Amino acid sequence: MMATEPAIEMKGVWFSYDKTPILEDIGFTLKKGDFLGMIGPNGGGKTTLLKLLLGILKPDRGLIEVLGEAPHRARRRVGYVPQNTDFNNNFPISVMDVALMGRLARSRMGKGFSSKDRPFVEEALKKVGMWDRRHDPIGKLSGGQRQRVLIARALVTEPEILFLDEPTAKVDPQFESNIYDFLKEINQQATIMTITHDVGVISRYVKSVACVNRTLIYHEEAEITHEMLDMAYECPVDLIAHGIPHRVLPHHHEN
Repeated sequence: MMATEPAIEMKGVWFSYDKTPILEDIGFTLKKGDFLGMIGPNGGGKTTLLKLLLGILKPDRGLIEVLGEAPHRARRRVGYVPQNTDFNNNFPISVMDVALMGRLARSRMGKGFSSKDRPFVEEALKKVGMWDRRHDPIGKLSGGQRQRVLIARALVTEPEILFLDEPTAKVDPQFESNIYDFLKEINQQATIMTITHDVGVISRYVKSVACVNRTLIYHEEAEITHEMLDMAYECPVDLIAHGIPHRVLPHHHEN
């Protein structure tokens, strides 16, 4: 039973803000070990969907299970990298301290950090290229550097699922390539679900694709359909001319 349990299960999920529909009848199943790239327009509901999966928001109706549990019960088993990396520049917390906070998710209630936590943090900060800045105040870093630290913080939770909301939105192109190479390695141990506006990422790294714009279209392979493009963008011809992978398919699974 556990061997075939999906990483994520959504059935008939609806969500509204102040009676304004944001997500309508969302349903899909994500297998363990998958690497899902989620595309769609701004305001289409992608971040809201992530927050539902994290248990931060509750659906108006429908079923959501993460690793066979209600989202709020699965929080210790997932990692999350938010899009917003803004910090109070005067807040006295170091890069090391921010990354260490990720270990709290694995500690027992009321327990602090231990000497066993630090090797995990050192490894994660080295992988994202921020170990040499570990003593720097987080508020003094650039947006891209902060994003690296937040990725490290998520990794030290040893997540079974890693959720990322545009993880490379504020980083330089070289690091963008590096982080997706790194995520591909992480995918050997963890299921990954990432929001991205870089459709080129779809062809190079992910295993499946979803497009969210109030409803959801899901494709079990890293292929972008015409319907996804029509849903996500107003000018698909222009996008194709700017380098979208040639695998644009006429058929899809709509949930």
